[in-house]
Amino acid sequence: MAEALVGGAFLSAFLQVLFDRMASRKFIDFFREQKVTDGLLEKLETTLRSVNAVLEDAEEKQVTKPDVAKWLDDLKDAVYHADDILDEIATKALRLEVDAASKVRTRISTSSFFRKIEPKIKDVHERLEFLAKQKKHMGLREGVGGESSKRLPTTSLVQESDILGRNDDKETIVNLLLSDDANGGEMRVIPIVGMGGVGKTTLAQIVYKDKRVKEHFELKAWVCVSDEFDVFRVTKTVLEAVTSSTCGIKDLNLLQVTLQEKLMGKKFLFVLDDVWNENSDYWDALSRPFKSGAIGSAIIVTTRNEGVASIMRTIPTHHLKMLLEEDCWSLFAKHAFHDYNSDAHPKLEVIGRQIVKKCKGLPLAAKTIGGLLRFKLDVNEWEKILISELWDSPINKTNILPALRLSYKYLPSHLKQCFAYCSMFPKDYALKKDQVVLLWMAEGFLEETKNKPMEEIGHEYFLDLASRSLFEQSSDDKSGFVMHDLVNDLATFVSGQFTFRLEDDHSQEIVDKTRHFSYVRRRRYDNFKKFESLCETTRLHTFLPLKLSPGYNFFFLTKRVPLDLLPKLRCLRVLSLSHYQNMTELPESIDKIKHLRYLNLSSTAIKRLSNSICKLCNLQTLNLSGCKDFSVLPREM
Repeated sequence: MAEALVGGAFLSAFLQVLFDRMASRKFIDFFREQKVTDGLLEKLETTLRSVNAVLEDAEEKQVTKPDVAKWLDDLKDAVYHADDILDEIATKALRLEVDAASKVRTRISTSSFFRKIEPKIKDVHERLEFLAKQKKHMGLREGVGGESSKRLPTTSLVQESDILGRNDDKETIVNLLLSDDANGGEMRVIPIVGMGGVGKTTLAQIVYKDKRVKEHFELKAWVCVSDEFDVFRVTKTVLEAVTSSTCGIKDLNLLQVTLQEKLMGKKFLFVLDDVWNENSDYWDALSRPFKSGAIGSAIIVTTRNEGVASIMRTIPTHHLKMLLEEDCWSLFAKHAFHDYNSDAHPKLEVIGRQIVKKCKGLPLAAKTIGGLLRFKLDVNEWEKILISELWDSPINKTNILPALRLSYKYLPSHLKQCFAYCSMFPKDYALKKDQVVLLWMAEGFLEETKNKPMEEIGHEYFLDLASRSLFEQSSDDKSGFVMHDLVNDLATFVSGQFTFRLEDDHSQEIVDKTRHFSYVRRRRYDNFKKFESLCETTRLHTFLPLKLSPGYNFFFLTKRVPLDLLPKLRCLRVLSLSHYQNMTELPESIDKIKHLRYLNLSSTAIKRLSNSICKLCNLQTLNLSGCKDFSVLPREM
């Protein structure tokens, strides 16, 4: 049992949902009432269990064997297809249960339905059977875990009790800030450079919070810059921070003139966290208003890139080194032992110290592996982590730290799919726990029980991921959570081609296997070109627009999306059209999206819902908050 909890493969939880559905009495009775090929459902289940038996071994071997990785992708695509078919049958059974139609009409309708569905079942079974036969050729074994062998929307707030081994670095930066003549009295730019996960942001946070620093500067601002160096956004964030008020200015020139006036003759400290841009013109444009500040003003820049530091710095770069091994051990132990004391577990301490050596001084690695082993007092589980071959996998192929890949590998299977799904959210996106739980629920990731509502189970899943340091609570918003950049990279890596995140305004190629689609809204109007590639991807489960920055609150969407595109996406579980101001009604064809569980129309101009929405018997979440023009629900709802 412990082994299953520790090493379950990504697909295991997904397949368990299918097994539970096929085992339900209502499903079996409904299926057997029809004249369907004898044993078809049993054959499908047998084949699914056959591939399920080797998933753990396949997940381990896919790291070093490309053919196994491709087999897993093909298998996952086939399982998604099987899920669509089985859900279609379950939906039909549920529809008939609540339908008031006559028995004659029901019989004809059901008969016609099964004539169409039976060939689909046969097709997906043949595909799964073909994949099942391939497992022996690839050396996949049952019941084993493989062969054993030796960007974050940061804030200035930090829990200092979680910081170890950085006091010397802190004092160095603080002394530079407090010495007004460190650069001839001019504005100083202090770069902090180090690899991902080494603690650059944390160091900047503890410096920013230091009492001496607070008293030394009149104005302070913290900006998470991240991948996109948007001069307008950064300038606006700084202005709003120094004025403690929102700003409605939309012109960059007026924005910078206003900021220049606010900074005139005042000593300020700004932190630009996670900078990637190497274009000196962008930095020159951003820094112009800063030059009106008083002597001694300073900017701290954190970056992984020495080239960025060379463009922006006015004094030598501060290179942040790895933690000393003892500090790394202390951080690991704090997260691994609930009593913060390893003395009571001498055998685990011996193994733990060997694990810490492999973290190579990276705080993020020590923290996540410690969180992975938290409350686990089984020596065998700790040894599995120690001897995993993932420690020896090269970083340069995937850009994912081995320690982070281990933290995913040893997640319980039901958490793996929940975590991977969060790759839909871009770096620097603030996750709202309630929203994420509803999305997981709609996708079928939450295990149903008689004793707890699914929302409560989802909250437990979420907090479990947070306890493993994969989600971190936002310092300034108790309802918000964030993912470290490297953790976001991990989620993107493990979700692969099944999740597609569109982050600019141009349509990109989407593969047939894509099931979850999200896009960042950066402009007020989304035209159809942005979604053209979706026309050929009819098996999407998720259509989710995201709002990354607090700039625009209302958007406009081409009518071709609800009229032309949505009717083709009949497998959707999640559909959001929130904040589109020209969305006044849904098409009548909405009832064709029979699998739909989550429908978000919040803050739209929707006036009414057609009666066809009442046919969506799977619908769990309907969000109409902020719909000021909405008057009444359909009579049959």
